[in-house]
Amino acid sequence: MNMPQSLGNQPLPLEPPSLGAPVEEPGATSPPEHCWPVRPTLRNELDTFSVHFYIFFGPSVALPPERPAVFGLRLLPVLDSGGVLSLELHLNASSLRQENVTVFGCLTHEVPLSLGDAAVTCSRESLAGFLLSVSATSRVARLRIPFPQTGTWFLTLRSLCGAGPRFVRCRNATAEVRLRTFLSPCVDDCGPYGQCKLLRTHNYLYAACECKAGWRGWGCTDSADALTYGFQLLSTLLLCLSNLMFLPPVVLAIRSRYVLEAAVYTFTMFFSTFYHACDQPGIVVFCIMDYDVLQFCDFLGSLMSVWVTVIAMARLQPVVKQVLYLLGAMLLSMALQLDRHGLWNLLGPSLFALGILATAWTVRSVRRRHCYPPTWRRWLFYLCPGSLIAGSAILLYAFVETRDNYFYIHSIWHMLIAGSVGFLLPPRAKTDHRVPPGARARGCGYQLCINEQEELGLVGPGGAPVSSICTS
Repeated sequence: MNMPQSLGNQPLPLEPPSLGAPVEEPGATSPPEHCWPVRPTLRNELDTFSVHFYIFFGPSVALPPERPAVFGLRLLPVLDSGGVLSLELHLNASSLRQENVTVFGCLTHEVPLSLGDAAVTCSRESLAGFLLSVSATSRVARLRIPFPQTGTWFLTLRSLCGAGPRFVRCRNATAEVRLRTFLSPCVDDCGPYGQCKLLRTHNYLYAACECKAGWRGWGCTDSADALTYGFQLLSTLLLCLSNLMFLPPVVLAIRSRYVLEAAVYTFTMFFSTFYHACDQPGIVVFCIMDYDVLQFCDFLGSLMSVWVTVIAMARLQPVVKQVLYLLGAMLLSMALQLDRHGLWNLLGPSLFALGILATAWTVRSVRRRHCYPPTWRRWLFYLCPGSLIAGSAILLYAFVETRDNYFYIHSIWHMLIAGSVGFLLPPRAKTDHRVPPGARARGCGYQLCINEQEELGLVGPGGAPVSSICTS
């Protein structure tokens, strides 16, 4: 009863008369009251909260001047209460025959409108409904009721002649309207600034719009607090271009001959850039592939960048390092499929990799009887700054980042993570050119001699000096 009348887009008449008792012309007599039959509707369920109601011999309805048309819409409990009930009226102007006809529609819950019971405003002491009207000047009327009450809704249509505020009963004009009634999950699919989502609370399933960029309302159409186009463009560029901070770590990794690590950083930079370009609300959106694929690759690349960097710092044997790389990729893929937004998806692999790093460095320090890494410059200028930068990034991601400050906090996260990689990635391992003491040249059991001129087809039939190449 408290639903605002603004859900319909048609203005109300100034002083509308009763539907059941229209103003008569002088000398006209009102016919006796009758009980009009309710015309049933067919129900066609398409999906969750997606139902179309069809009328017999429809969708066009002919409204003779002497009686209204009443339709019943049955909404099932639980199944239909979580969506949006929409009703549309389209007037066929060619059926009016140059007469000033206005078709009024009144939608009420559980109590049908009968002659003499309700007014055009669809309200009385114990009943409140929703009003629609179409005429030659305004041929389309729409009404949307979010989360409607279950039960039977009655729609009464009646045509009256004249202009407001006084209407009279039409004599010979039969108006024709096109009726469309359906149940949908969200209003207009939430538009370009929202996303329609199915939610469940205490075993109650309903659909609602999740608005972005400051837009609000049932269908994300309220722009009172919306972000401007310039701000949206700035936030998109900031989130995308901040990934260019991965270029220095990629170059550094290639120079240090960490080719696999450089490939992971490149993968992260590429998919993070295009994921954030596709994740933006409104019209500043650019998607090169499906959104879900971009999101998965972005999250996987971010976690793998942390994983391979910490494992590379441990300086393990090549076989062990390759096994850990592959195992980490498979486990992280499984974790992201379970919960992509979980905090432990980042903290879990990081802590596990740090445990491997601490174990490797402790064993190496015990064997050498010296702290590892051995140089204080490595600790002062690389490890300590890199650890502080990475720790700050994790703290920002876990405790500071919110939906309101996402644009700049997440951009800072990109730059801090990329910067920490540049500090923490270890230098290239020095190769030992000394020959082991037990090594000596080993002879071969045979030699393969190849006549180079014969292979090139330069030896004639008369014979020529043989220049052979012998290989072990």
